[in-house]
Amino acid sequence: MPSQALTGEFIASLKHRAPDKGLVSFFDPDIRGFVLELRATGGGTYYFRYRDRARKLRLQRLGRLDEIPLSDARAKAYALRQMVRDGADPKAEAYRLRDVPSFGDFIRDRYLPHAKTRKRSWRCDDSIIRVHLLPFFADYRLTRISRADVIKRHNAIRENGYSASTANLALILLRFIFNCAIRWEILPQGANPTQGVPLFENNNQRQRYLNEAELQRLLLELDRNHNRQVCNAIKLLLLTGARKHEILEARWEYVDFTNRILTVPVSKSGKPRHVSLSDAAIELLQSLPRPEGVDWVFHKTGTNKPRKSIATAWDAIRKEADIPDVRVHDLRHSFASFLVNQGRSLYEVQRLLGHTNSKTTMRYAHLSQKALVDA
Repeated sequence: MPSQALTGEFIASLKHRAPDKGLVSFFDPDIRGFVLELRATGGGTYYFRYRDRARKLRLQRLGRLDEIPLSDARAKAYALRQMVRDGADPKAEAYRLRDVPSFGDFIRDRYLPHAKTRKRSWRCDDSIIRVHLLPFFADYRLTRISRADVIKRHNAIRENGYSASTANLALILLRFIFNCAIRWEILPQGANPTQGVPLFENNNQRQRYLNEAELQRLLLELDRNHNRQVCNAIKLLLLTGARKHEILEARWEYVDFTNRILTVPVSKSGKPRHVSLSDAAIELLQSLPRPEGVDWVFHKTGTNKPRKSIATAWDAIRKEADIPDVRVHDLRHSFASFLVNQGRSLYEVQRLLGHTNSKTTMRYAHLSQKALVDA
């Protein structure tokens, strides 16, 4: 077994080398197990040789001489050498990774069932995955998703008009999903392609309120748009300042017309909260159809299932109302601004919005000060 430093000069000299009889192996002295096998035909293949835990000699193919640069073969050999030093079996690992599921299958079969039992925010995860991740990664095996793919997708979300916050949420969730795959031993340690991908700078204090003209355009569109369920849900968001999921997941049993409250069994704080219902909100709820056997205030047509998303309909509505930059959550900000402009205290705003931390409500303090000046 000749020892031969596998260098660029040596590889180049092989083009002029007289063919040997049979197979000749050249072992690199710098990386133990890194070997080039040269055939009599002149073709060659890089391999990594090692012994597994049972002391059996194993051979891991790195690539043909004419298809992989020496530098790449050396880097692969070095990584495999490190794996062996750490007690791993590269060959067994390669066989195991052949059965790694696609991103779409992993989400369906492993991640979402796990999230549904352990995360109150699993519906938010489901929405981000469906809108921002599955269209791009669904058919990729987990092992095929590269850091370059992640960066490309992260940038694309911003380029498609979504906020930095939305793009960052998608990246953070993707990072968590890959960490789950590693923790469940579907992927090896260190196989998270999101590592090292930076978040966008994000001013999460973004404030967007509807002015009077914008509100009137929105209300006009809500009255004439044919998608009545979504339009009524948006009206209720404007009238209550509730969070989107609190309205979309509302059951009729949660609505107390006598005491004029909508109960949210588990709120963002983890505790039940009560959403106050104004005269207009009560009137709207009483006008809604209640099909027999349907428990949800806003449901998928013809089913007893809650409406999961209003994103597509909202995009069309805000476009027609000429408020393309207004998010659904901005309706909650607008509700707060209406309260402040009516002279309600920040404490009242805090209670009506269900903020557990008064600091969250303080983002509306400047509106309160402006209202005092205008008065």
